[in-house]
Order: sequence, then C-alpha cells, then structure tokens
Amino acid sequence: MERKKITKSFWIKLVSVPILMFFFAYAMVPLYDVLCDITGFNGKTGRVETEKQYQVNEERLVSVSFFAATTPGFPVQFAPKVSSMEVIPGKFYTTSYIAKNTTDEIIYGQAIPSVAPTDAALHFKKLECFCFVKQAFQPNEEVEMTLRFVIEPEMDQWIKDVSLSYNFYKLDS
Repeated sequence: MERKKITKSFWIKLVSVPILMFFFAYAMVPLYDVLCDITGFNGKTGRVETEKQYQVNEERLVSVSFFAATTPGFPVQFAPKVSSMEVIPGKFYTTSYIAKNTTDEIIYGQAIPSVAPTDAALHFKKLECFCFVKQAFQPNEEVEMTLRFVIEPEMDQWIKDVSLSYNFYKLDS
C-alpha cells in the first residue's frame, strides 16, 4: 500500500478551516442582532431617542401584558410592578419592574426583552429602559427600574394584545 505525502497545502487547509469556522460563528451574533433590529424577528423591540409626537386615535386600545423571568441561578427576584395596562397607540407610557438582590454580594445582570406577537415588535419602541444597560444590584437591595414606551399607531389593527417579557441574565462583573 502506497502512502501519500502530506503537502504544505494540506496543512494550510487543516489549520485554516477551524479558524474560519471560529470567526464565522463569532460574527453570527452581531449579524443576528442586525437582522432582528431590521425585521423585528425574535420579538426584539426598537428604541426611540426622543418623545416624538404621533397621530393618536383615542378610540383604539391595545392591552399590554408584562412578564418577567430570571435564568436559573440568578439570585434576584424580578417582577413587573403592574401585570398589564391598556394603552393608546401613539401615546407614551411609563411603568416599572421591581428587582431585589437576595444575596449579600453585588450581582450584575442584563435584561433581554421580547415582544409577542412578532409583528408588534416592530412598533413597540422604548424611550427609557433598564434593559439598555448592565445592572448592578447591591447586597439585599430592592430597585425599581423604569420602562418608558410607545406603541406606534402604524401597528396592524388586528393586534389587540401585546406581551412584553424580560429575561434577566447574570453577568460577570
């Protein structure tokens, strides 16, 4: 049986493929985030920088339900201050979530929002949100975290109920 000689080209390919695979996987997260921002896919919400004026239809009401969850092992109690509210698309509203660190240590976390149905995510805009930045919870501290949002009036008329859910993840300092 004849053995083939291993060439320099073979070694280049052998080393290059795993490196390229690593960089492709690393690039997928920002690419996915851009895709979600553009399409509203995966319930990601948008952001507004100022409280702009929308044309408001006072007769249209949308029910917004608020939900909260934490990842296993994240020692912070986390819940919405109110479970739901009726909103008029085009008007800004303020609500809060309450978080309490149940340990004697400083805990860091980040909240990730999700909106359902996904068609509503394109029109659910936040002016102020605790999810924009990493949160630091002091030992045994209870904090009220503000959310200021608007549902754009362009949202489809068939959408009458919107769910906003946050999942809090533990971060290393």
